[in-house]
Amino acid sequence: MTDPALEALMGRVRTAAAERQPLVIRGGGTKAFFGRDVSGEILDTRAVSGVVAYEPTELVMTARAGTPLSEIEAALEQNGQMLGFEPPHYGAQGTLGGAIASGFSGPRRPYTGAARDFVLGVELVDGVGEPLRFGGRVMKNVAGFDVARLMTGALGTLGVLTEISLRCLPRPACETTLVRDVGADDAIWLPNEWGGRPLPLSGTCYHGGRLYVRLSGAEPGVTAARDAIGGEEFADGASFWSSVRDHSHSFFAARRDDASLWRLSVKSTAPYTDLGGEQLIEWGGALRWLIAGERTDAARVRAWAKAQGGHASIFRGPERANNVFQPLPEPLRAIHARLKVAFDPQGILNPGRMYAEL
Repeated sequence: MTDPALEALMGRVRTAAAERQPLVIRGGGTKAFFGRDVSGEILDTRAVSGVVAYEPTELVMTARAGTPLSEIEAALEQNGQMLGFEPPHYGAQGTLGGAIASGFSGPRRPYTGAARDFVLGVELVDGVGEPLRFGGRVMKNVAGFDVARLMTGALGTLGVLTEISLRCLPRPACETTLVRDVGADDAIWLPNEWGGRPLPLSGTCYHGGRLYVRLSGAEPGVTAARDAIGGEEFADGASFWSSVRDHSHSFFAARRDDASLWRLSVKSTAPYTDLGGEQLIEWGGALRWLIAGERTDAARVRAWAKAQGGHASIFRGPERANNVFQPLPEPLRAIHARLKVAFDPQGILNPGRMYAEL
């Protein structure tokens, strides 16, 4: 069956490729702040929308990329299920395609998996306007190079996502949030120590001398873990974790427009280090958010993250013309370049969104 919205999108890409006209791929626009500035004509994906297939008993959903995240999550909630990677929305208009193209994951990420871990298959339109399909709609469908997961986090530089199949998870029967007053060193050490034990952790967050811990699972397990961890129960845990996920928490809301928000992905045991600004720590120590201050030095931040086995990127900031991501080693940069040529030979899809030459 011909899909007019998909046909129109493919035709737009083919015309742009023939004219070498750069396209800025956009769904709800809630993540347009991320990455380098891109110039070109807007390619709106929201018309390619709707749930294609949903099998609650199989824990699999397939939906088009322009489908609002709120619609996806509402359908899952009716069946006691959820997206395990807890994707940030950053606004009411956030779409499934934007969630996968950005690759963002929320507080559950260390305990249930990243966005790419839940992607079973994708359909996309490449840089010459041809439709491609990778993966499938079932869990046992992985052979060879996993292009479906490659598209997760590619920020639309390799193709326009049009359909995505995802593995879902049952919603936990019981959930509670605990809070403890601790120092930064203990806020890193304790979650790592708890992570080595059979405790149903599903989120940690440290800010302002307070460590918040979310427990999710069967009621007996959550109760036992609550007694083992200790601390006070936090009354409105759901709202708290939503504020951390969507950056409406006071830490993020207090950032000035002229201050950069850094995202540092490092090993969870990396020691707390003063990098010249205020920090919020998630993922048991593996994710550090840094609001740059007067003493923050970009080179030092990136060097520290690299030394701790990770990388640093400017998540939000006033300067988006330069590199916002950690510079790539030459072998990795060459791989990125070959992939870009293979999927987008004319270089028209979100050119420069990740790196100037890509």
